[in-house]
Amino acid sequence: MKDHNYYVYILSNFTKQVLYTGVTNNISIRLFEHRYIEKRSFCYKYRCYYLLYFDWYQDINQAIEREKQIKKWGRHKKTNLIKTINPNMIFLNHLANDPF
Repeated sequence: MKDHNYYVYILSNFTKQVLYTGVTNNISIRLFEHRYIEKRSFCYKYRCYYLLYFDWYQDINQAIEREKQIKKWGRHKKTNLIKTINPNMIFLNHLANDPF
């Protein structure tokens, strides 16, 4: 069986005022798309280019279910989730080979 990689991720803007949750099979490409390709998207409008959280899945259905679950949460609960792997809420773009 082939290994698959899927990621649930949370992005923010530079001032960490806005949180965006998504799912992808390639974080670095997705970050590029959010910043440069999708000019009419939520991320582009609110400048959500900064990775704060990601979690890895082998099954796309599990990743999509987790994304849906997180999207229903309020900001406080999302922030607590981010802090479980990123207590100082630093930008993690370098881990996705994203220069920003």
